[in-house]
Amino acid sequence: MKIGLLTPAPDHPLLAAATGLLTPRHRVDALDPAHAPDPAPGDLADVYLLKTRTPRALAFARRLEERGAPVLNSAASTGQCQDRTAMAEVALRAALPFVATATEPSLAGLAARGDLSYPVVIKSRHSRRHDLVARVDDPVRLAVLAAEWGDEPVVVQRFTPNDGWDHKLWVVGDHVFAGLRRSELATPVRTGTEPLRTDALPAGWLDVVRRVGEVFALDVYGVDLLDVAGSPLIVDVNAFPGVRGQTGAPEALTDLTLRTARGTHLPRTPTSATPEPAACPPAAATARNPH
Repeated sequence: MKIGLLTPAPDHPLLAAATGLLTPRHRVDALDPAHAPDPAPGDLADVYLLKTRTPRALAFARRLEERGAPVLNSAASTGQCQDRTAMAEVALRAALPFVATATEPSLAGLAARGDLSYPVVIKSRHSRRHDLVARVDDPVRLAVLAAEWGDEPVVVQRFTPNDGWDHKLWVVGDHVFAGLRRSELATPVRTGTEPLRTDALPAGWLDVVRRVGEVFALDVYGVDLLDVAGSPLIVDVNAFPGVRGQTGAPEALTDLTLRTARGTHLPRTPTSATPEPAACPPAAATARNPH
């Protein structure tokens, strides 16, 4: 089999480990969509793994799909998770327990209105590296952020009191992995992920996580959950996350890759009713997250 990795970082631990499992019998080629030309006719891989989410990468993946190549995850599903407005619309329409989300064209406009009820969480509408994710407790904090991020399209979510821990659930095909990570909005902030057995989760949580994959048409994904009085609240969905340090994850990815290449697994694709994600702003126009 021929496997293509659509990524600028084929040395990512998950991809590198899966590549090590695949290469004894299969060919694995890494392609950075930012620079690589489209494959020549007759040179398509049997499956591509989309581990990058830039607009150029999504366009590259769409062209591969149009030529009949399976892509994990599809370009449409990946793009859907980049737009937090579309993400919330999809989740809430499917009756998933997703945090209520409002969209604002710019942070400066939101600050100028001055009608927020604090505390809130403000995030860049378009998910990307170094985007804005911040808890805002008062107008002073909002003004500081607006001075740095004034033109940024944002989403606003009511801050939900919780224990300060994100439940990180990762799904690779039929396999679910879990961990606990201190929320970046919590004080004090701690790095690293603590192990969490999936059978230690409250009843019904895994059903919610698997339902996310169905609703968002994802085969490799992550779900961030808060524990709110024993019930799960979804605050984020990620297409093809890192899944670092999870025993069995490279093997699960290898199995899913080969099943897709052989045609025994068909990648999920969004339904026609799925909202079309808004275009992500050019990278040069985005500011770095100061936090």
